Amino acid sequence: MNPISEVVGPMLRRTGITPQQMEKQVNLLKQHRAVRSFVERHPDIPSEQYLRSLPQMNQMVSEWENCSRCSGLERCPNMISGHYPYLNQYGGYIEFRMKKCQKLAAFESMKEKQKLIRSLHIPKEILHSSFETMEFDERSEVIAATMDFCMSFSEGIPTKGLYLHGPLGVGKSRIAGAIANKLVEHNIHSYLVYVPDLIREVQDAIQDHSLQQKLQAFKEVQVLILDDIGAEYLTVWKRDEILGALLHYRAAEGLPTIYTSNLDLEELEAHLRLGEKNVQDVMKAKRIMERIEHYTNAYFVDGHNRRKGEL
Repeated sequence: MNPISEVVGPMLRRTGITPQQMEKQVNLLKQHRAVRSFVERHPDIPSEQYLRSLPQMNQMVSEWENCSRCSGLERCPNMISGHYPYLNQYGGYIEFRMKKCQKLAAFESMKEKQKLIRSLHIPKEILHSSFETMEFDERSEVIAATMDFCMSFSEGIPTKGLYLHGPLGVGKSRIAGAIANKLVEHNIHSYLVYVPDLIREVQDAIQDHSLQQKLQAFKEVQVLILDDIGAEYLTVWKRDEILGALLHYRAAEGLPTIYTSNLDLEELEAHLRLGEKNVQDVMKAKRIMERIEHYTNAYFVDGHNRRKGEL
């Protein structure tokens, strides 16, 4: 066995500590709980390797102590934020390595899951709503039904969506946002769309030749949520070539659609007639309504106006 001075001579000259001090420091570090488990798993590692790897062990213990006092991912002081240290034997040395911690893994998982929700012109408070913070009052039956809808994805994609209608400000859009966030738990992609703005964007999409591309995303998403249908301004072309084509595709593919509206189903049909009384518009409105009524369960959402911040 080589003398300590030969094994760690350069380090001794650089730091100015004696061999005895170095041995004492190594022995102290080996008693630290972050190092002790490594020592117990590797009983055959000679003492020279520990002496040669003193800087790595020091750094490992320092980083480990940071982790033991963790005050949150955003304030992580470690060499690599969101990573915890461990020791590894390699090539005659004991290496100091870092591995992603649970907090960083959870954060990345959350960010990845958030990608499952896409939205178009939806306020942040709607996108961040959840059933956990929702008041179960007059809407209890509706909320329970929407939660059942989300749970049904554990058994496969349901064939029917939801039609939530009721007065202004009773929380229909918040329920829709909570549905989108609940579906994330089942790894289900959703697209939450404010219908009036969707219709207004159609003209821009025609001009920049992106209409079909945008429509395809709405057509193919696993769950499409159309917020505030009936509040949009429609023309015959927009009704038939945008809304009609979109709902026809989703019905044919068995993809559920969720609607929120201030209008009940009869009022929505009158809206889709565009105020015209000719037979053609009546039949086209009825055809769209068949794709809504047949493929949804309708619920009336009642309650007081919550627009002033109350859930």
